[in-house]
Amino acid sequence: MSELWQLSARELAETIRTGGASSREVLQAHFARVDAVNGHLNAVVRRLDDEAFAAADAADAAVAAGDELGPLHGVPCSIKENIDVAGTPTTQGVVAFAEAIAPIDAPTTARMRAAGAIPFVRTNLPDFGLRVHTDSQLHGLTRNPWNPSVTAGGSSGGEASAIASGMSPIGLGNDIGGSLRNPAHCCGIASLKPTVGVIPMATVVPPEDMLVASQMMVVEGPMARTVADVRTGLNVLAGPDIRDPRSLPANLTDSAPDERLTVAVLADPPGGATDAGIAATIRSVGDRLSDAGHNVVEVVPPAYEEVIDLWGRLLIADIRAQKDLLSMVMGEEALHVLANFDTNLPNTDFPLMLTLHAERFAAMRTWSAFFAEYPVLIGPTWAQPAFAHGADLAPDNLEMITDTIRPVVPANLLGTPAVITPGGIVDGLPVGVQVMGDRWTDLRCLTVAAEIESLVGTITPIDPITA
Repeated sequence: MSELWQLSARELAETIRTGGASSREVLQAHFARVDAVNGHLNAVVRRLDDEAFAAADAADAAVAAGDELGPLHGVPCSIKENIDVAGTPTTQGVVAFAEAIAPIDAPTTARMRAAGAIPFVRTNLPDFGLRVHTDSQLHGLTRNPWNPSVTAGGSSGGEASAIASGMSPIGLGNDIGGSLRNPAHCCGIASLKPTVGVIPMATVVPPEDMLVASQMMVVEGPMARTVADVRTGLNVLAGPDIRDPRSLPANLTDSAPDERLTVAVLADPPGGATDAGIAATIRSVGDRLSDAGHNVVEVVPPAYEEVIDLWGRLLIADIRAQKDLLSMVMGEEALHVLANFDTNLPNTDFPLMLTLHAERFAAMRTWSAFFAEYPVLIGPTWAQPAFAHGADLAPDNLEMITDTIRPVVPANLLGTPAVITPGGIVDGLPVGVQVMGDRWTDLRCLTVAAEIESLVGTITPIDPITA
């Protein structure tokens, strides 16, 4: 029989609901796992023992009383430290925000609680989440449980490392340049970057209001070890909230589990090199979907390289507008990474910015036409394996980073959903398969990702490799 920390979030909820274990026992098992492995990984940066055990006891009392239970009743959940949890600091990974206590929950935190989940730890991120490698000024380096010498990804690297190593069954992260998906690839778990507007996000810690590129692209979403848990997370989190003007009562498109689709495969995205093992993994997944009856076609979406370039030019405009603030609070290494982007990306001042928005609108229209013909696109999450710690600080880091992460950024620019599920292991490291679709097809992407998971299998939790 599996230990409690090895179970999925849904399995834990069922175990608690049916009396197989109490919520207190489940929580104790996960805190014990934190004690056992976090000293090596440094993924968990804050424990909420007292309030979590109080919530677990209340959850057990509700079970005993026969109360109606939520889908995650009594289940521990982890939350990235740039998402508000009432009574704890939203640190953004920097010393200057170490005591920035949020008086109320973020909408996503509140919805996890309403579903019965118990926030019990906070997880690490790079300074302000502006790096694809998790090493923060405040908390230091997070390690990858598969290999201590390579990145856990970023910016939700603490979440992915904690979930992959069994410290947490489900958690919350966010994404403007792959931050939910980069770590899922590096650590071998599942995640969803939802359609913009499906899941609300808001903070009471300044700066509270998003600039333009962030309004268009940044999202929060669930991370877990199974696609079914990620889907449960979406069901819990989706829906409008008055604090996020972008959020909508969206009617999401799904497909029946046995529906056969035309699936586009992009094993080697244009714009850079792709690791041969990663490309082979994507093609292998495509072959399995073909054997399962789907119509699988290798094809390149329209204006692929232009979309990647447009993402960078729009995002850097937000960063440049906040440059003075960031320079005062971010660490030296994080500022070095941003400086290389700033130096190498072209001018985005008015009136050029208006043209960029027109280009984005055209790209969204063109890709919607593509998705009308190919409802699902599968490809790599990263074009390269997880890189060595600090490799993104090298003089040529911009080329290395953009080459590596180029498959994830189209979904950010377009506002479309993207699900990650492991497709295999190459040279000892996980390879994440990215399942993309048009806006509002989040459920269809999850259905296809679940089919891939059924064909490939899950690969976590694991005991961290320490040497």
